[in-house]
Order: sequence, then structure tokens, then C-alpha cells
Amino acid sequence: MSVQTMPLNEATAAPAPVPLTDSDLKVVDRITGWYVGISIAALTIGLALGVLQGLEHVGLDLYPYLTPIFKSYYHGLTIHGVLNALVWTTFFICGFFTFATVRSLNRPLRYPRLAYAALLVMVGGLILTGIPMLANMATVLYTFYPPLQAHWAFYVGLTLVVVGSWMVGYSLLFTYAAWRKENPGVRTPFIALACLITMVMWQIATLGVAAEILFLLIPWTLGWVGGTDPLLARTLFWYFGHPLVYFWLLPAYVSWYGMLPAQTGGKMFSGSLARLVFWLFLLLSTPVGFHHQYTDPGIPQTWKAIHMVLTYGVAFPSLLTAFTVVASLEIGARARGGKGWFGWIRKLNWGDPSYTAQNLAMILFAFGGISGIINASYSVNLAVHNTSWIPGHFHLTVGSATTLTFFGICYWLVPKLTGRKLFTKGLALAQAWTWFFGMLLFANGYHLLGLRYGVPRRTMLGAAPYASPEWTPFLYETLIGVVLLFISATLFFLVIAGTVLLPRKLDRPIEMPVAEPLDPRPTPAWLDTWFPWVAGAIALVLLAYGPMLWNLVANAELFSQGYQVWPR
Repeated sequence: MSVQTMPLNEATAAPAPVPLTDSDLKVVDRITGWYVGISIAALTIGLALGVLQGLEHVGLDLYPYLTPIFKSYYHGLTIHGVLNALVWTTFFICGFFTFATVRSLNRPLRYPRLAYAALLVMVGGLILTGIPMLANMATVLYTFYPPLQAHWAFYVGLTLVVVGSWMVGYSLLFTYAAWRKENPGVRTPFIALACLITMVMWQIATLGVAAEILFLLIPWTLGWVGGTDPLLARTLFWYFGHPLVYFWLLPAYVSWYGMLPAQTGGKMFSGSLARLVFWLFLLLSTPVGFHHQYTDPGIPQTWKAIHMVLTYGVAFPSLLTAFTVVASLEIGARARGGKGWFGWIRKLNWGDPSYTAQNLAMILFAFGGISGIINASYSVNLAVHNTSWIPGHFHLTVGSATTLTFFGICYWLVPKLTGRKLFTKGLALAQAWTWFFGMLLFANGYHLLGLRYGVPRRTMLGAAPYASPEWTPFLYETLIGVVLLFISATLFFLVIAGTVLLPRKLDRPIEMPVAEPLDPRPTPAWLDTWFPWVAGAIALVLLAYGPMLWNLVANAELFSQGYQVWPR
């Protein structure tokens, strides 16, 4: 990637850049490979349990036949949510960002041992979380709302996963600091800057869940205090819970902005807009959590209204993305001979499964974004709150925009890491399209069930005595979606396993795709300056959360006992 430099004072010459050697690249590839491998393994288990839940909703409950492993529907639902929403995403992102940042900066990791230590901490945390979860001692769903109480190891393990992800962020920031010292006045390459902004946002956002676990849940589950405060715990969780969505989404944006145009022969339409989008997400991602608590009586309406406005604000960078990324892809399609207002779409690189998966992910995310704006509305949210509309929405975000994009990234990243050909292009293309249609049917059914009939979420619908015959057509629509998603997931694992195991070496090396900006001039300096954006993000968090959290902490009552309502 070419970068533009500014004049340097020879008297303050920068230290010589550290070259990126083959040995350095092998370290990064090894770390990335472990993260990606663990994330795919977690996804395998999580998706299998998702199929069981879809079957249960139409009355085909297989859990009684699996009681030696899974004690209940909710046992499986917890494992599904934790592995898919937390483990698959966090591990993949840490590996992808390590790989992309090093190559974007063209500089080795500043402290490789820190990167290895981060991986070990996250794996240790995953094991500690997984043991009680698999043993049915942590059936509290992935949101783990108190007063439902899990085994202490579940909370400690989650804490270690978060701490390990912080260490990944520190590793990348230390590497960036060393690069900056060697390259004063040089604009930060977009891919590296976007990865770093996302990790800084993650550092800010996870303070909420870290505080909840360390100061409320662990002392409570160990019996050091007599109870906990559910409202304070929920507030701290949703301080983290909504920016978690952007932690899932922004790595996809890194690829859509910085890589995908290159995969179809295009250029980045506007480097300035791309950078602005990521800074806006840093600024606006965290102070929006109260829109998840519209029905909580302990949160005043004024604060809910403030967070509603901020939630609409955070939709703005996504609208910028819709314009900018489509313009970048259109440049490539027209360079490939595309003509007309819409005819250029046929000239996009639909024969490349990596490109196709990500383009289809963007289309699905458009629908997810629309339902997300509806969720932000105080009045409309009351109609869909805690209905099946909500899982319909987030299966279009984490299950589509994020997961399908990560599949597409895997289709060039895994061959790059292994040095082996993708197995096979045809199956990979089929996987992308079956996921697309499967998720369309699945999410549409859930949205309509929630909006029209108020069907509850987190519920064994197949066993619900109040289930109505009117639900049946939509439940079977979701079942068709589940079947297609199962076929798609099977194809994905087959393609990845075949790529890793079959000894078919690449004809030529694969390099990370990097989209050059359409305008080669340097982006404005204020879009490469950290202090005002980070300071603004912290200030906005303090304004949007500070008074309310102060009140909740000052009036906290640790009265609620722990409950374990699931069969043992």
C-alpha cells in the first residue's frame, strides 16, 4: 500500500524502520491460525445447537435424546449464544486484526511474547468458561442477567477472555507506537488505523462488563456478599452490550472498505470518509445502552430519550458506509466493463467466493440496519421488545453482516495461512448463496412472528401451551431457513477442512487485498489524530452514563439472591 509522506526535519530524523522478515510473518501467521482455528471450532458447536433450537420451535424436540450431554433447551441455548456471539467473533477478530495490522503497517509486532500471552490468556479463559457451561452449571444465556446465577468459573473465564482481548489491543497499539516513531508525519494506512480504532473502542466498551463481573457477580457467586443489584448489573452489561455489536461489525467494515474493492478491481471511493466513519463509531458506539432498557422502570425516561437520540446518531456512519462502499464497488465493476444505472452490478466479481460472501453479507445487513433503527425508537421498541423480532434482527447483524463476511475473509485468509488452494470454489460459492437465502427466510419469519403476534424470545416455542396455530406458517419458514443454514454451515466446514487437509499447494502466493484510494492525495491530518476523538468518546460516555451510574451505585441494594432454575 502506498502512503503519502510530509516533509521531515533532518535534524529530528526518525529511527530506521524495522524490516518485516519471513520469520516475523510466520509468528503472526501462527498466532492468527490459532485464533481462526479456535473460532471456527466454537462456531461448529454453536451452529449445531442452533439447528436443534430451530427444530424445537416446530415441535421436533431432540434435547430429550441428548440428555447425557445437554440437559435442556436452555442449556443448549446458552452454549449456542456464548460460542457464536462471544467466542467465534472475539477470537476471529483478534486473529484477523493481528494479521491485518502487521501487514498494513509493514512492521513486525513490537512485543511478540505479549501477543502469545494474550492468546494463552484467552484460551485459558475459554476453557474455564466452557467447563461449567458444558456441565450445566452456567445456564444463564449469553447475557447472564442476574438473578440467574452461574458457577464462579464461568464469570472468571469470561473475565480472562476480555483481559486477553485487551492484551491483543495493547500488542497492536505498541506496534503502532513503534511504527509511528519510525514514520513521523506519515498517514497511518487505513486498514491499520481502522483495526486500532476498533480495539480502542473495545477497550472503552468492555469496562462495563468487566465492572459488572468483578464487582457484582464474582463476589456474589462466591458468597462474599449476600446478594446483587439486578438493575445495576443490567446497566453495566448494556454499557458493553451494544458496542459489542460494533465490535462484531467493524472488522467487516475493515474488509468492506479496505479490501473488498480490490477484490473486484475497484478503489476506495473516499479514504477521508472511510476514516471518518471509524472515528464516528469510536465516538458514538458506547453511550447508547439505555435503548436496551426502555422497559426497565429504574431508568428515568429522560436518560432513555438521550440514548435514543445517540442511537439514531450512531446509524449515521452506517449510512455513510452504504454510500461509500457501494461507490467503491461500482468503480471496480465499471472498470470491468459494467454499464448503465444497474447493469454494472453484473460485472462485479461474483465468481470469487470471498467477494460474493461479503457482498451478500452487505445486502443482508441492509435489512438488519432497518430493523435496528426501529429498535432504537422508544415507542416502536415497546411493541417488539423481548419478542422474536430481536433475534431476527441480530441474526442479520452478527449472523449475517459479521459471520458471512468472516466466511468470505476465510476464503482468502485460510489459503494464505496454509499455503494451500481453496477447496473448492464451487462449494464455497454455494455456501455463500445458501447462507444468504437461509438467513433471509429465518430472519423474516422471526421478524414477522415478533411484530404481528408478539411471540416471545428465549422460549421453547414448541412446548409453549399458549402457542397459536397462526404462528405455524412462519415457524416453518424459519425451519426452511434453518435447514438451508445447516447445509451452508456444512459446506463451509467442508471447504475449510479440505483446504487445510488436502496437500494442494498454491500456484502463486496470496497477498492481503488492499484497496488503493481513488484520490491519491493525503487525507486531512485531523483524520489521523487520536487525541480529540478519544477524548470526545470518553467525554460523551461520562455525560451519557456518569450521572445515572453514580445514582445507581450510590443507591445500590445487594438484595437479590441467586437462582438456578434449570434442571440439574
